[in-house]
Amino acid sequence: MEAKSTVRYMRISPQKARLVVDLIRGKKADIALSILSFVEKAVARDIVKILKSAIANAENAKKLDVDKLYVTKAYVDPAPVMKRTYSKAMGRGALIRKRSSHVTIVVAQK
Repeated sequence: MEAKSTVRYMRISPQKARLVVDLIRGKKADIALSILSFVEKAVARDIVKILKSAIANAENAKKLDVDKLYVTKAYVDPAPVMKRTYSKAMGRGALIRKRSSHVTIVVAQK
């Protein structure tokens, strides 16, 4: 049995989110939470919320033992990009790409 938690359209670039998500993949759930508490990136707080939600889904909906949970899958997919423009010299314009992510964490018992 496994439990999943997903956040869509998170306003952080997938490249930055993957740096943090890669740290917890394959780890025990409580160890993953402690690892994230020491990561000094802004996205780590959001990933803690997603992981806690996946643990709660496992405990309440799937009736799994919380002490035996592992992060089996953790991945970040790119979401749609918001495009903005800003002015440059000599009447030119440039494009700003505001990237966003879909973050998914799956926990299961081994």
